[in-house]
Amino acid sequence: MTASKFASSVSAAALALALAFPAHADVPAPLDQPYPGTIVLNVDATDLSQQVFRMHMTIPVKPGPLTLLYPQWLPANHGPNGPITQLAGLKFTANGKPVEWKRDPVQVYAFHLTVPEGATSLEAEYQYLSPLEPGQGRITMTDDILGVQWISTTLYPAGYVARGINVQANLKLPAGWQYATALETDNRAGDDVHFKSSDLETLMDSPLFAGRYSKRFDLDPGGKVPVRLNVFADSPESLEAKPEQIAAHRALVQQAYKLYGSYHYDHYDFLFALSDEFGGIGREHHQSSENGVKPGYFTDWAKSETGRDLLPHEFTHSWNGKFRRPAGQNVPNFNTPMDNELLWVYEGQTQYWGNVLAARSGLVSAAGARDALAASAARYDSVAGRAWRAVQDTVYDPILNARRGLGWPNWQRSEDYYVEGMLIWLDVDTRIRELSGDKRSLDDFARAFYSVNNGSHLPAFYTFDDVVATLNQVQPYDWAPFLRAKLDGHGPGAPLDGLARAGWKLVYTDTPTDYLKGVDDRNKVLDLTYSLGFTVTQDGAVRNVVWDGPAFRAGLAANTTVMAVGDRVYKPELLKAAVKDAKDGKPIRLLVRKGNVLRTISLDYRGGLRYPRLERIEGTKDRLTTIFSALK
Repeated sequence: MTASKFASSVSAAALALALAFPAHADVPAPLDQPYPGTIVLNVDATDLSQQVFRMHMTIPVKPGPLTLLYPQWLPANHGPNGPITQLAGLKFTANGKPVEWKRDPVQVYAFHLTVPEGATSLEAEYQYLSPLEPGQGRITMTDDILGVQWISTTLYPAGYVARGINVQANLKLPAGWQYATALETDNRAGDDVHFKSSDLETLMDSPLFAGRYSKRFDLDPGGKVPVRLNVFADSPESLEAKPEQIAAHRALVQQAYKLYGSYHYDHYDFLFALSDEFGGIGREHHQSSENGVKPGYFTDWAKSETGRDLLPHEFTHSWNGKFRRPAGQNVPNFNTPMDNELLWVYEGQTQYWGNVLAARSGLVSAAGARDALAASAARYDSVAGRAWRAVQDTVYDPILNARRGLGWPNWQRSEDYYVEGMLIWLDVDTRIRELSGDKRSLDDFARAFYSVNNGSHLPAFYTFDDVVATLNQVQPYDWAPFLRAKLDGHGPGAPLDGLARAGWKLVYTDTPTDYLKGVDDRNKVLDLTYSLGFTVTQDGAVRNVVWDGPAFRAGLAANTTVMAVGDRVYKPELLKAAVKDAKDGKPIRLLVRKGNVLRTISLDYRGGLRYPRLERIEGTKDRLTTIFSALK
């Protein structure tokens, strides 16, 4: 797409947002004009011991005022949270002499400077400081793995649409390391990698993983376009995958093609890190995805099922979120606000398809998929904050909260459009199946909505009305008021009609499912959400107190520590036993500490241990099994 066509396609929603957040007078607005020349970006990623990325950028310029921007609104993060505090050491020179800069007092991601007479290029030197500890942000460099997110290492000139700026990137790697990226490589000389020039949007959307230990798996042998699983790990042992494990990942690709009936990339690269130190992540890109989990994904396969919906989710985003995008995401550059109104489609439907594809491919068993759905249904059925805040309003959380921790998440709500959105789309799917006599389903919506312009990389934007129109094309119904009631309503409880229509109901038993055991083991917590109304870590730290639940009414908060159960020092097993004994009338007494104060509390609860699972509704059609079954 030319810069002219891109600029002319900027949506009315994006323009309205730009007016709502007017540019400071000194920050040029992005216009329909190509940037003259090609910017050269050099990244040195060899300082593993201090975890510092060092950049040198050469920018073609002409004398006079110039404003450079650091990306603020990050696609896939859904908010204005570019890591500008990690940018350091910023210096400019022209013709070998320093050029002073000044930060814009309103748009603090903008830097103003004046290019001196006679200068044709501006040299910039700066660093990106990877966090050293998790509390400082996501760690992107360790002794064994690094991740280059170009969007965190790049400055760009204001006044131009992103697609009109060309950048040629180069990377210096630690000795002997291998790398993977969707960016096209021109050549590699030793540990210096030179990439082909690309427009700024493509560069920003093509992160890179590199590592000391790596392995690449072909997920579509003989396919029309390559799909690769690029694995990086803390040790070579973590890379050992069995043939049947890779077969499930290959099945994921084929099931996605059968579902969406298209692809919109020249090649697709899963960037996959298995590490205790490299920061965990799940982030979508058009021709790749960044994925980071703990070691054991392959080597402890039986216990890693709870995390195997990550790759299907991010793969789905190539279709939903990167190819088909909400109209409010149609912005000219990375410092223009985005409209998150349709994230319940962008993320909510992706959450649905990610779980479905995980089951259809065999990455997750049918029982595991049901147990995960039960956990999601129970969690959102217990959200007290629904009484005052609709799920539609949660799409603004990435802007409001920037994914910081919450003291009362059950009451405040967070980014619930992901999983509650998934439950809404289950309702849509089963409703289409019921209305059509099981002749049509949400699969038909996926093919109609995502298969347009097969092979094209250019984003196709959509509105709420476009979603409704395609649903009506698949199955006539009052979809607009149906969706608005789900999105804007207040319950009571989660939208579980789709679950019942699928032939299953949410029940509670005194034994956790294997899925819940896996989650608790991974997070090292005892989950008593559906009994006492909180979770607690192995060392007694209280977490996630349910608003107005038994623990809440007893005065517990998430800054409290359980010291003892009755007269015995706290252990998770003792607390579980106390909950069981309370069914027989024995009180649950806890010694708790908040700050320097100790007190004893009594919890009024007699319901025993409660863990969610799904149970078949007798005499109904089992649509859920059909939904989770592989497409032929």
